[in-house]
Amino acid sequence: MADHPTPFSELTPDFILNALESLHLRCDGRLLALNSYENRVYQVGMEDAPPFVAKFYRPFRWSDAAIQEEHDFSQALAAQEIPVVPPLELAGRTLHHFNDFRFAVFPRRGGRAPELGDPDTLEWLGRFIGRIHAIGATSDFVQRPTLDIESFGVEPREYLLTHGFIPADLDAAYRSVSAQALEGVRHCFDRAGDIRRIRLHGDCHPGNILWTDDGPHFVDFDDCRMGPAIQDLWMLLSGEHGDMVRQLSDLLAGYEDFHEFDPRELHLVEALRTLRLIHYSAWLARRWDDPAFPKNFPWFNTQHYWQDRILELREQIALMDEPPLWPG
Repeated sequence: MADHPTPFSELTPDFILNALESLHLRCDGRLLALNSYENRVYQVGMEDAPPFVAKFYRPFRWSDAAIQEEHDFSQALAAQEIPVVPPLELAGRTLHHFNDFRFAVFPRRGGRAPELGDPDTLEWLGRFIGRIHAIGATSDFVQRPTLDIESFGVEPREYLLTHGFIPADLDAAYRSVSAQALEGVRHCFDRAGDIRRIRLHGDCHPGNILWTDDGPHFVDFDDCRMGPAIQDLWMLLSGEHGDMVRQLSDLLAGYEDFHEFDPRELHLVEALRTLRLIHYSAWLARRWDDPAFPKNFPWFNTQHYWQDRILELREQIALMDEPPLWPG
């Protein structure tokens, strides 16, 4: 199943309902597929309770122990009244098996995208990310990976170059510019020095933050890992240099109420952005045999796509040579 081109082909509505009913959940048959590509996530109607969310993990991506670490981390955060959405404990556990699939059940939490142009919103988000990191820094993940140059840059680049995804007439250009970009990443990490790695959300972009009148809550810890604290902050920054400086100042105003921030990590903002760009292209490439990916990412692997990626990496090379963001 690890190399199966359609890893979720057996995940029919009947299969999903049978898996959930194996936990004695009284489903009413209503299933709504939610926006998820790496895993499969469904809102499930209940006969005698509010709907919940069922997440079926992509086979062989994580070990059971790594998934359990994700669950334990989010539960530890929730125990400290940090607004995350941990899995429900059913039948004495949070990770469940049904035939070849692993799955978890979560309470349904709605919300809207946060207003990242609002300084108060950013400060509020900063406070909760600081609280997440204060707990994340108390111990290390054992089973989950570390965000590093090799796994997020070197290996994904090699995959793209050796599996025929780069058009022949752009291969030399992509090969050269991606090598230069990774060299720039290494220089940024060298300038930052020996920074601390802690347990992170890992994928803290606005789509994984839902906002209500009571404030934010953080969802989808599927990519949690060890890494520098700035990884959970930089994806909330956008716009011109001055805009990002102001946004970072607002985030840190709340963040540093709960966790100390090492300013050396500011050298990593554009380096981490560069690694994410390379890693994202390789992620799409690795999943291209999954029918959901060509359907939902039709622009991937076109001539235009790779031309844009080459230009993007050239821009990143220049940005990594500029002075880092320094909040006022």
